[in-house]
Amino acid sequence: FIGYGEGMPEGLRRMRSTLRDIVAARPDAVTMHKGMLAAAWAPYAGVVPAILQSSLVRPDDSAFEQGATPEEAIRLGADAIAVVGYVRGESEAANLRVVAECVRQAAPYDLPVICHIYPRDAHDLSISFRPEDIAWAARCAAECGVDVIKVPYCGDVRAYAEIVADAPAPVVAAGGPRAQTLEAALQMMAEVVASGARGATIGRNVWGFPKITANVCAFKAVIHDGLQPQEAMRQAGL
Repeated sequence: FIGYGEGMPEGLRRMRSTLRDIVAARPDAVTMHKGMLAAAWAPYAGVVPAILQSSLVRPDDSAFEQGATPEEAIRLGADAIAVVGYVRGESEAANLRVVAECVRQAAPYDLPVICHIYPRDAHDLSISFRPEDIAWAARCAAECGVDVIKVPYCGDVRAYAEIVADAPAPVVAAGGPRAQTLEAALQMMAEVVASGARGATIGRNVWGFPKITANVCAFKAVIHDGLQPQEAMRQAGL
């Protein structure tokens, strides 16, 4: 949440009920920082895989810290660790050093590392959605040795399919900014699936809309079952 720039959204304020509603839909995994993992995850341990997010960062580098280590992930019972990196701009190398160090520290535990990597516009450090920048970000993460690469969707199925095909590690899409409607978010996800990506890591477009459990079910129907958005929403009762 540190990078959202929108205060404390309702879905993140009420974490216990949000986690309850998400787990009820049996997602493939849930990603959270160590405080939530330690304080609120116990009822669901072993039910759904947990991914520990280690990074406390913002695209403009006003925050650039690591809040957890692979060793802590193991101690807390996480199944993988996630680390954020931003490329383009003066801090690109420093970001990649953090990603590489996470991979190094995770290796003795055989702990999978998921890199949430975002390319920036070098002029204002906003997130870039240009295919060539996303391809660069994916390659940088792969060169650091991560197990799964999470990058933004560029808005073009053919271009994203090339990025996915060229990446030597599995690619999942970032869920993106909150869409105007759930159907719009699901449409983006249908395009991600068509590109050949393995899936997505989704935050605001799950807990940012009412009926969180049904939202997860709808995304699963698109990602796992290949349904189109309206059909997925009907199946989920939305």
